[in-house]
Amino acid sequence: MPRRSLVKSDFIKRRALMLPEQARYDALMKRPKDNKLGAALVEAMNAIEKEFEPLENQLPKDYDKFESDLLEDLLRAFDREVLRNASGDVFGRIYEYFLMKFAMQGAQDNGEFFTPPSLVQTLVNVIEPDHGIVFDPACGSGGMFVQSSHFIERQRQDTSHRVTFYGQEKTATTIRLAKMNLAVHGLEGNIREANTFYQDEHTLFGRCDFVMANPPFNVDMVDVEKVKGDRRLPFGLPGTTKGAGKNKKGDAKNNKETVSNGNYLWISFFHSYLNPKGRAGFVMSSQASSAGHGEAEVRRKIVQTGDVDVMIAIRSNFFYTRTVPCELWHFDKGKPEERRDTVLMLDARTVYRKVTRKIYDFSPEQLANLTAIVWLYRGQPLRFLALVRDYFATVCQEAAAVPGELECFETIFKALQDQLAEFMERVKALMTLTPEPQQPLTDGLAELAEAQQAYVADRVILLQELAAFRNQYATVLPDANAAQHTARHAFEPLADQTKGLVKQVDLLYKLAARCGTLAQELAAIAKAGEGYDRRLATKRLKQLDEERKQAVEQLKAVAYFHRQIVWLQDRFPTAEMRAVSGLCKVVTRAEIAAADWSLTPGRYVGVAPPEVDEDFDFEQTLRDIHVELMDLNREAAELAAKIQENFEELGV
Repeated sequence: MPRRSLVKSDFIKRRALMLPEQARYDALMKRPKDNKLGAALVEAMNAIEKEFEPLENQLPKDYDKFESDLLEDLLRAFDREVLRNASGDVFGRIYEYFLMKFAMQGAQDNGEFFTPPSLVQTLVNVIEPDHGIVFDPACGSGGMFVQSSHFIERQRQDTSHRVTFYGQEKTATTIRLAKMNLAVHGLEGNIREANTFYQDEHTLFGRCDFVMANPPFNVDMVDVEKVKGDRRLPFGLPGTTKGAGKNKKGDAKNNKETVSNGNYLWISFFHSYLNPKGRAGFVMSSQASSAGHGEAEVRRKIVQTGDVDVMIAIRSNFFYTRTVPCELWHFDKGKPEERRDTVLMLDARTVYRKVTRKIYDFSPEQLANLTAIVWLYRGQPLRFLALVRDYFATVCQEAAAVPGELECFETIFKALQDQLAEFMERVKALMTLTPEPQQPLTDGLAELAEAQQAYVADRVILLQELAAFRNQYATVLPDANAAQHTARHAFEPLADQTKGLVKQVDLLYKLAARCGTLAQELAAIAKAGEGYDRRLATKRLKQLDEERKQAVEQLKAVAYFHRQIVWLQDRFPTAEMRAVSGLCKVVTRAEIAAADWSLTPGRYVGVAPPEVDEDFDFEQTLRDIHVELMDLNREAAELAAKIQENFEELGV
């Protein structure tokens, strides 16, 4: 940044807003405490809108209904040194976080304003919106535009110079969310209020380079008279019905002829907006890909254009407010001739990560791996190999961090172990204390020392071999497929060793925790506890647990990124596209016709073999049970003695 005072143009160059003085955190925090902070925030919003035209009449202005103390606490939460000094699109990410939390509560039209980032990122990765006109006819809070911008930035390009965003949304409140979302990311877009079924506000028919959307599924009250003859429906209308019965909300239908399901209206719209080389990616109900009757006829016509490119099946629980599965459709009007007769069917229902008990998503690596399959389908093996190479780079980086994390764990472990050993020596010196109460801690410390000895021996070997692997591969990463397979197999024993060391680190902590408990119990005996710092032991045990978690995560990270290499190479050993049972298959138009023009990936890819849970550790589970059983047996013996003592006191 220049040494002179900053001006508005400096911020514009960096796709950011220069806030007016009265709208800055420091100015607001310096205000006198006069219980008028709400009014000051409203003035701040007005000032921002005046400076930034796209936000005119969009920002919230009802802060004066809140208590000043609450607003001050909120401002203080954002006016932190860590946020002032953070790099990157910090406030944009914060806004996305709050949008996600808002959606998870099911607020605002059942959360339909927000598409989970995993799904949007998948669409973006497949269609690669990096130039021209990007249009979302059901734009919600603008997530498609934001993720497109992230994609362009990862290519080290300037979004404002590469694309123009257009959007339509039927709900005024949601449009406000979208415009704010764009603003906090330093983006601009032309978003208009419109019902896309009946309105084409931007007149983008046949002009879009990219179309992206997550439209409402299975809408059943679209007036046929209003859409009949619409040039955006080149494949004709799907099935229609005349107002008998009730709609989904339970309201009586009128006598107008309506489209029985609006899914294929959306699908036709998306296709018609594309220019001759345009691509589209959109979320759709899983019912649509195999729907019958009039919808099947429209689907047949779309498949026969040769523009259907990639179909991806997504399991249930990816949406925050609905548990339904869905499919991601992708069109490409610019497909090369050799692929115009084919469609990539990708069944990703077995690929997911659990966020909560009810919500799933894709990890960044799962997203990359799925995208790599699309690259192979498009004849881009070098991108596939580059991803594998990047995984090797990450393996080496994560391996380099292992010694430091283990050292931190070992430092705290030794301090705790020394404290327990010193306490045990003092206890043994007490002539008045019989060996019996000392025995559990004596045995526990012996077992701890034995486990530590085994850990040290294995740790020395692992660190030596990790260093040797890094020395061989970190400087010159393997690029060719054969070299990558060689490196993968060379690392496999090390991956197993890292898993083994994870077990040992966990075991050391559990045994140390048990010794700590035994020491606390022994210290409760008169004189034995003199000089034993219980608080320090508890503090060290807590620190040990934190360092254990860090060390275990670091070790797991090494094996995890190696596992990504294995996942890709096992399925595509020659770095070329091939059918993988239960995952993917390139199908021809003839195969689709023979399956009633179905575009459901599961009908073509077959059944996936059962997956082995890599994270389940049988030996560690048995070890955990063993440690827990020892503690339970000790407690049982103590309870039995107590019961016997009580019986004797009762004279039984």
